[in-house]
Amino acid sequence: MLAKETFRNITRVTLSSGIVWWSSRGRLTRLVQLKGSVHYERALKSGRNLIVLAPHFVSLEIGGIYLSMTSPLVSVYQHSRNPVFDQLTQAGRSRFGLVLVERKSDARRLIQEMKKGVPLYYLPDQDPGIQWDPRRAVFAPFFGIQTATWATLARLASLTNALVLPCATKLLSGGQGFELNFAPPLENFPSGDPVLDATCMNKVIEDFVRDMPDQYFWVHRRFKTQPPGEQDYYTHPPFAS
Repeated sequence: MLAKETFRNITRVTLSSGIVWWSSRGRLTRLVQLKGSVHYERALKSGRNLIVLAPHFVSLEIGGIYLSMTSPLVSVYQHSRNPVFDQLTQAGRSRFGLVLVERKSDARRLIQEMKKGVPLYYLPDQDPGIQWDPRRAVFAPFFGIQTATWATLARLASLTNALVLPCATKLLSGGQGFELNFAPPLENFPSGDPVLDATCMNKVIEDFVRDMPDQYFWVHRRFKTQPPGEQDYYTHPPFAS
């Protein structure tokens, strides 16, 4: 049932791409509701740099576009091999001023923007895959499973003295639109311990997933990279008989 609902939600959001990329500012404002926005407002006024921790829920794209309407914003994107699709996605995402930095490019552009006071809308919860490197990623628990996790969030927060504010975008039922859910900023983050920081990040994402498990982007195969010596999670799941 969870898998079926996840694919249904992915389909719903895919079919709404035209709304996300081309709707007017007024229509997007009507479509998006805010929950816990006081945390975002306080973070913007804090005088600190800001990283918005945006996990991979199916509606995260509209969350970034909406926030770019309210203040300057920088984010990371993955280049598409299809030039037409790549141009469409970049144009749709950046039309309100969102600065896009290709994920394989030098991180200095991100840091430069952040040090100018531009918040970063950051999506760090993908599996490192074949790029896994113990200097850049660690294994940390996610739903009780040792999960390969990028350690970049803590490094960026340390380099820029940034607050980290969790935010998840929810697809509402019945065509009611979307809801941006803000949580309080992470406390004592970064700690200087990569595993502890990755565990903290994963715990925050877990809390969001428990609220809307059928909207997390599970097709990313979050548990693909396993610790050395462990069997492939997807061909030998631990719950199989």
